[in-house]
Amino acid sequence: MRRLTSLLLLLLIACKAASPTTLAQPTPPVSPALLATETSSQIKPFEQTPTVFAPREYSTAPSTPLPALPESAPTGTPPSPSQFQVRLHPDGPLYVGDLVSLEVIPDPGVDWDNRGIRVQIPSAEGLRTEQSDFGYYGIGSRPQATLEWAWDTAGLPAGEHTLTFSLQPDGDTWSETVQLLPQAAVPFPEPQAHWAKAESDCCLVYYITGTPAERDLPALLDLLDAQAEDVSQRLETSLEEPLQITFLPRVLGHGGFAGNGISVSYLDRNYAGGSLGVVLHHEMVHELDFRLGADMRYSMFTEGFAVYLTGGHFKIEPLMPRAAALLPPAPGCIPASQQLAEPNSAASAPTCGLDHYIPIPTLLDNFYFSQHEIGYLEAGALIEYMVKTWGWQAFSEFYRNIHALPESDEDQFENPAEREVSAALLENFGLPLDQFEKRFLKALQAETLTPELAEDVRLTVAYYDSMRRYQQVLDPSAYFLYAWLPDSEEMQERGIVADLLRRPVQPQNLALETMLVTAGADLQDGNLLELDRTLQAVNAVLSVIEANQAQPFSVHPLAVDYWALVQALLSQGYQPQRIELHGDQARAWVSKSGVELTVLALVRDQQTWALAE
Repeated sequence: MRRLTSLLLLLLIACKAASPTTLAQPTPPVSPALLATETSSQIKPFEQTPTVFAPREYSTAPSTPLPALPESAPTGTPPSPSQFQVRLHPDGPLYVGDLVSLEVIPDPGVDWDNRGIRVQIPSAEGLRTEQSDFGYYGIGSRPQATLEWAWDTAGLPAGEHTLTFSLQPDGDTWSETVQLLPQAAVPFPEPQAHWAKAESDCCLVYYITGTPAERDLPALLDLLDAQAEDVSQRLETSLEEPLQITFLPRVLGHGGFAGNGISVSYLDRNYAGGSLGVVLHHEMVHELDFRLGADMRYSMFTEGFAVYLTGGHFKIEPLMPRAAALLPPAPGCIPASQQLAEPNSAASAPTCGLDHYIPIPTLLDNFYFSQHEIGYLEAGALIEYMVKTWGWQAFSEFYRNIHALPESDEDQFENPAEREVSAALLENFGLPLDQFEKRFLKALQAETLTPELAEDVRLTVAYYDSMRRYQQVLDPSAYFLYAWLPDSEEMQERGIVADLLRRPVQPQNLALETMLVTAGADLQDGNLLELDRTLQAVNAVLSVIEANQAQPFSVHPLAVDYWALVQALLSQGYQPQRIELHGDQARAWVSKSGVELTVLALVRDQQTWALAE
């Protein structure tokens, strides 16, 4: 099978060969108006708060070593069937005609080394046998056996079917019963959905019909061309071949990644916040940066480069002042939350830092496993500092000329990344790595930290931590370390759409996702008090769900309202995409039998929400 695991693509992307072109001029800040541009069909319903779009996930190959892989348990007694979890894809109900994939995941500590799984699968021609060895999967290197699109359910009757699993070579056998629903019950838009392609001046665009990407295609093509032109100008290069863009109708990871092209989540209920313009600009920087060439590409620098040229990670933002919020609290400082609550206190003492700073050697060695939002902010600020200090030309010479070096008996560094980056810094700027970091920290300490910036940074980290927690609890196929990301090119060739169109849509998912969508909009707009309250509600609900307790949405007043609103909308046949709550009134953006959005007004009568007259 011509498949390269898509999660691995997030980490192991080969740099595209090109003549090493030196970047010539410093780049001015990116225009906020350009990057804030969203599609008109989405701005209008949401007025000043359009549907939020997810930030990118991972784009470059870490040339630093990954953390040590988890060890399997010592070989001994073969594991029992109860020590394995089976996950089926696509998510949600399965229907006759589906191509079903299986993940068989051992419990921690299970001896899976040198073992495999064999599965007897029913088919229209009788029982078939599929087999897979256990190995490491995804960015997080989870042990599992993966059988991709192994079960073709075409021609089977609707109803219960039995899959029989056996551990190889010496394990037990167990069975799993799977319910197939009738093919006629496949939900919209799948029955008519298929992959389609469009072209713009810059890009080849792939999308699934019957989704918001098809609805908004003209505006998306214009946005792509504007972003590509801006990136080309900043990198002083041209698009000699078109960029490949795939719009995904589902949140996966943080909503965007690159590898054999750019893939970005595009849907109305996008619960991972960010600006679509920022995401596309960031990913296009990566693509054109690869074409310009370099020797060693360390993720901290390539990601920071894209953040810097884009002017922010999730939104347009001042990088150095925000990175200053990551520093430890200074003596006599006042927490940002107290200063915002008591404005007069801001003049009497500095704002406390958050004590979130990650040392540069740690980011060099372990960028993608460090806290995501902090790492990207630090990396972007680091590039900005280098350009301001030494100029664009000098930075470019450094960035494109980091070279692999052999180990030395007198080596003071713990990993190759530190050794090679320190040597490049010394050659280009006369500073070893430790002195370089001291100067960077001194520059951050000289920045003016306002309570608004500090609180915004704190809540940005809290928002994305909450989003990832939701994924782990209720949308595990989307969680970035182990996200289910089949190869998009193969999906297009085989006409597979269900893996991307289906996702959890139980009422608890809809209520929490609409809360996260609201939180994402508040983060973009700087509504920090509302954002904090919503995140408290989301995490309170998740804690109850994790504890397997009943009525999780009763734990917080805001969650009570969102749960009641979702139930009221579902009872009328609507799928909620976004909900705005204002006291005893609410507005909901909903869909019904297609992708067109309708805005509904709802009112509360005591504890009951109903559609307004």
